[in-house]
Amino acid sequence: MAHDPKSVASSRELDAKAERVVQLARESNLAGILIATQHNFAWLTGGRSNRVDGSRERGNGELLIAADGRRFVLANSIESGRVSGEALDGLDYQLIEYSWTDERADPSLSIRLAQQTLGGGEIGADVVGSPAAFVESQIARLRVPLLAEEIERLRRLGRETGVVVGSAVRTLEPGMTENQVAAVVGSALVAHGIRPVVLLVGADDRIARYRHPVATNRVWRARLLVACCAERDGLIVALSRMVSATPVNGDLGARTRATADVFAALLDATRANATGAQLFQTAASAYERAGFPGEERLHHQGGAIGYRAREWVAHPASQDVVRPAQAFAWNPSITGTKVEDTCLIDEDDRIEVITTSPEWPSSVRYVRGSQVRIPDVLELG
Repeated sequence: MAHDPKSVASSRELDAKAERVVQLARESNLAGILIATQHNFAWLTGGRSNRVDGSRERGNGELLIAADGRRFVLANSIESGRVSGEALDGLDYQLIEYSWTDERADPSLSIRLAQQTLGGGEIGADVVGSPAAFVESQIARLRVPLLAEEIERLRRLGRETGVVVGSAVRTLEPGMTENQVAAVVGSALVAHGIRPVVLLVGADDRIARYRHPVATNRVWRARLLVACCAERDGLIVALSRMVSATPVNGDLGARTRATADVFAALLDATRANATGAQLFQTAASAYERAGFPGEERLHHQGGAIGYRAREWVAHPASQDVVRPAQAFAWNPSITGTKVEDTCLIDEDDRIEVITTSPEWPSSVRYVRGSQVRIPDVLELG
């Protein structure tokens, strides 16, 4: 059965999210808030999309939530029929259409139309550069806690992504180029209605040379890293998998096990009210204990995930705070190897890893008294 985002979210979920935006508008003394970015559109509509051009953060069609609770969608004459008739089919949004030529002549047109619709007053917006109050950081906080329905969608996405990526990687053979590897993994995800928003492939020495190995025509001979951020219904999970075409030597094995120790330390420290700065220090201390001091300075360690590939990243000055009912993707790396999976933290501070790949080799760590399987290097052949 084809995946249909229109059947994903209940009216209860949609109303709860709209009410969060209404409360923000009222507390900020705004007449209303315009939602234009693709990630916020997906969040507010329970997984629907205003995406046409995937290279832009701003989508086609903007949602307007008034402080009095009314809901509108603003769209140009090119997109209005599709946005109102398909993307928002069945939802209670009143259409405000405008000419695409007027939009080109006046980049602030949607702000003016929003003010006219609401009878004046200041408008908030989630895109920078508009003559409106920029409220993206406030909206980001509204996306947490995840609602029960979102958590279930994230679990399903994590489970399917772990299975799909794990299965696809098992079919790879030395001699393929990094681009061919990306094609295999990406196609497998797309076949399940999952969009790879990040897909990195590093072969052999490129794993150690570059923390973000964008795929090239380099041929894979011995070792391979596949790293992916995968999106469906606006929600995103992240995972990485390491493969070796030859027996894993002592150095790679030791480095991967040490990276697993850092991953476990981050999982254990992901507790309500912990700050990003504290989590970064947790990683730094874990690297030092493992015998690899300073690796935390060579790449970020990950952070919160949800409707963006990282909602925030742990760093030495971060005051972002862990909240219950939130997802995290930690990605510690020691030069030449990497561990990455996505987890959920619930209301009781319990941790659940959701992107595991069945029958993937793993090492076991104990986090808060429970076993956690952390991906190891897969030996092919």
